[in-house]
Amino acid sequence: MEAEITLVVDGERRHLTVDTRVTLLDALREHLGNTSPKKGCDHGQCGSCTVLRDGRRVTSCLTFAVAADGSTITTSAGLCDDDGAPHSLHRAFVEHDGLQCGYCTPGQVCSAAGVLAEVEAGWPSAVTAHPAAAPSLDAEEIRERMSGNLCRCGAYQGIVAAVASVARARGLRTPAQGPRRRSAAS
Repeated sequence: MEAEITLVVDGERRHLTVDTRVTLLDALREHLGNTSPKKGCDHGQCGSCTVLRDGRRVTSCLTFAVAADGSTITTSAGLCDDDGAPHSLHRAFVEHDGLQCGYCTPGQVCSAAGVLAEVEAGWPSAVTAHPAAAPSLDAEEIRERMSGNLCRCGAYQGIVAAVASVARARGLRTPAQGPRRRSAAS
């Protein structure tokens, strides 16, 4: 069965007809020619297909395109600063060597954008020391929040450094000390 859907992809309204079983990832790549999100595992385990759906990060290989009808989808290719320049996350990934082969980078960048939005909204993670307090993006917190994105090249330290540098530039709490450990009393 086919369905007519409308998506706003990277700022452009797109109308398409898809089989109801088509994933958002396949709609983006095969129907719209947007190859920014990558097909890694096709099981939602690697994060290479991560995009922002209405500002929230989703694994597009697990999302049916028809479920995203009417949504605004932002891929890494669509992330840019207000002046149209490459997004601060793109620049930080390059500056901090947060990429090697680059295959996972679009998903990593979208996930990082989602992480920063979550922290700005005050949403805690599983390792947030005091969930009622504003989250602080130390290395442990960044690793936890980015744990849905794998990098087969092992550029994790650079990825964490890139996210932390953008968080600092945005005025988010990023302690200089090492990883924070939750105490039994937390």
